[in-house]
Amino acid sequence: MNIVLCGMMGSGKTTVARVLHNIYGLQWLDTDDEIVKEYGSINGLFASLGEEGFRNIESAVTKRVAQSLSHGVISVGGGCVLRAENVSALKSSGRIYYLRTSPQTVIARLKGDDTRPLLQGGLEQKVNSISAARSAIYEAVCDNIVDTDALSPEEVARQIKRLHSL
Repeated sequence: MNIVLCGMMGSGKTTVARVLHNIYGLQWLDTDDEIVKEYGSINGLFASLGEEGFRNIESAVTKRVAQSLSHGVISVGGGCVLRAENVSALKSSGRIYYLRTSPQTVIARLKGDDTRPLLQGGLEQKVNSISAARSAIYEAVCDNIVDTDALSPEEVARQIKRLHSL
């Protein structure tokens, strides 16, 4: 059964996945990394296809990744679980862990990061808006919540290990 990490961009999904991979030897796939390998930059995809086109690619990749891994870690983009088909694919292969992170922490972590297309033009306002729109969805789709604000990535990984009975 896979560990699936979801949450806001900047919540530490990729970092925690890397820790779970390095410490516990779990195979790890990141849906955003897979998209970039196959289709090119996420910024470029947003520019050429729009958000809907990007989300279609993300859904196809998410389904494939969920089917290809059985005892590993999957880190997904912040908007991945907004589509029910993605949630179904991910739940069919694992448990979803929501890395709950306050907007203030996300803003602090993402200051100066210009690689995220949904945050262009007003980091604080966009993070607050996206967080308000998505937090209830993240909570509804997850199997467990791990609050990350006061924890190191290693501490988050240990909590997930305990919850997942690794």
